[in-house]
Formats: sequence, structure tokens, C-alpha cells
Amino acid sequence: MKSMLSHEPGGPETLVMAELPEPEPKAGELRIRVRAAGLNFPDTLIIRDLYQVKPSRPFAPGGEVAGEIEAVGEGVSGFAPGDRVLALTGHGGFSTHVIAEAARVARIPDRMPFDEAACFIFTYATSHHALKDRAQIRTGETLLILGAAGGVGAAAIELAKAAGAKVIAAVSSKEKAEFCQELGADETIIYPLDMDRAAQKAFSDRIKALSDGNGVDVVYDAVGGDYAEPALRALAWKGRFLVVGFPAGIPKIPLNLTLLKGSQIVGVFWGAAVRRDPRGHAENMAELFALYEKGQVKPRIHARYPLHQAAEALTLMQDRKVLGKVVLTVD
Repeated sequence: MKSMLSHEPGGPETLVMAELPEPEPKAGELRIRVRAAGLNFPDTLIIRDLYQVKPSRPFAPGGEVAGEIEAVGEGVSGFAPGDRVLALTGHGGFSTHVIAEAARVARIPDRMPFDEAACFIFTYATSHHALKDRAQIRTGETLLILGAAGGVGAAAIELAKAAGAKVIAAVSSKEKAEFCQELGADETIIYPLDMDRAAQKAFSDRIKALSDGNGVDVVYDAVGGDYAEPALRALAWKGRFLVVGFPAGIPKIPLNLTLLKGSQIVGVFWGAAVRRDPRGHAENMAELFALYEKGQVKPRIHARYPLHQAAEALTLMQDRKVLGKVVLTVD
């Protein structure tokens, strides 16, 4: 099999294509012939040793894949060779073959193509867990999404609209704002890349103005950095601030704001939630597939690259130039 391997900490340019023996599934595992691998921001971190999980080297990045089951390990039921599936792999997905725990594999609808399936679980399941399980968002509430044109942000727009919420999409360019409007965002805000104190106040004021002066009920923060505090200041009474990611850096939050607003800061660690509550994850996936079948959610694929161009694909993602998702096609 072929894999794009990380031999040392570094950027996408350090990945090297290698030939490896095909792995055999152990008890509770499946071997998947990968047809497509979705890219996510953690892939840019894990190769630099900046992610929570640090695999032993050499390893291939790639935490979500779609393909066909080739081999079934001992004790696995409900799957057979030839089944079309998607899987969470943690890493290893930038390969022609990968081993996955059966508990982290799901069959995909017949009409779902592999490229869309490989872009589905990480973003939609993260955002569904965030909005449903952590924020408990309700019909009629207002949601602000920071980084709304990225993978999880775009998924959050569709899921929030399906839940009956009003969506304010905050992004860094006109092109991204137009993309979010196409997805169903009710309002958009274009924020500056240099967020000084004056810009922070203007950003917070704009959020409040678009939420009838009352503030937003939920903030979905997939950006962090200097964008977090003004969003928190724009929360309504008893609002919920979802901590999703920090591509702009880990923010320092004045906690007196949570007291004044009776608000909550809520962590969203979807990967841990999958491990701790597999039944809840299965229920969420069933709900997501139902939304897909109804046409209420559909992965937006910004670009497709062949496996050997994984470095170029990751560079596009780390430079925050992606509208939706990037996928590797694996022939």
C-alpha cells in the first residue's frame, strides 16, 4: 500500500510517499480500501506535534476516510467485505489502505459518493454535537459562527438552519461571506485580519446590531485569538459560548463577562465525546444521515487533490483559503 508519511515534525512539505505492507485487522478492527480522505485543521497540527494526540513516527495524517471494507477482524459483526463506509481513523487516512476500529465505522447511504462521505463525519458530527449536545440550540435562537466558511463552520450553518435558528456568519472576506449566504446564513459580518481594540469593539457592536441589540444566544467559535472576546461581549443573557478551535491562537477571556451575562463557556471536544458516549454518537450519525437524505446538509468540496499532492492540499488548508472542505482522492 502507499502512504504519505510524516517522519519528523514539520509542515506539509515534510510528508513523503512510501510503500508499506498492507495491514491486517486485529480483533474489533476493519481494513478499509480508502477511496477518499477528508482534510481537517488538526491534520496540519498533528504533523507538527501540536495536536492533543502524538502518534509514533512514521505515521500518515488523515483522521477521516471513506471507502470499501476489504477485511474484517475477529469479533466484528455487522460489516462485510465490500460494504461502503466512512470511518474515523485519528490518523493514517492519507493512504490507500487503513485500519479502523469497527466502533468508529459507519455505512454510508447508497447515493452518497465517496468524496462527500470523506468530508462528512468530522465537520458535521462536530457541529451537530456542538449545537445539539453542548449548546442545546432551540428554534428561534440566534447563532454567531466565527470562521463560518471553514469545514465545521459551513456545517454549523446548515445544521443551525435545519434546527430553526437565525445564523450570523462571521468571516474574513467578501468571497467567504457570499459562500455562507449560499449555505443559508441570514446575516454576514466581514471582520478584519488585524483585530485591534477598536476593531474588536466595532465587531462586537455589529454583532449586537444584527441581533436586535439583545446579543446572540450562542457563539460557535472555531477561530479563537482576538476574535473570541468581542464575540463573548455580544452574548445575550444566559448565552452559550462554544469553544471549538483556535487557528488564530488560544484566547485569554475576562471571566467577569460570564458573570455579568449569566453565560456559559462550553468546551466542544467531539473526539472524546465519541469515545465516552458511543451510543449518543450513533444516534447523532443516524440523524445526520437522515438530514443528508432530505437534502438539508451536503458537504461543499472546495478542492480535490490526488494522494501524492497531500502537501499542497494541507498548505491550502493551513493558509485558511478553503471554502468548505478539501478532499484527497485515492486511486
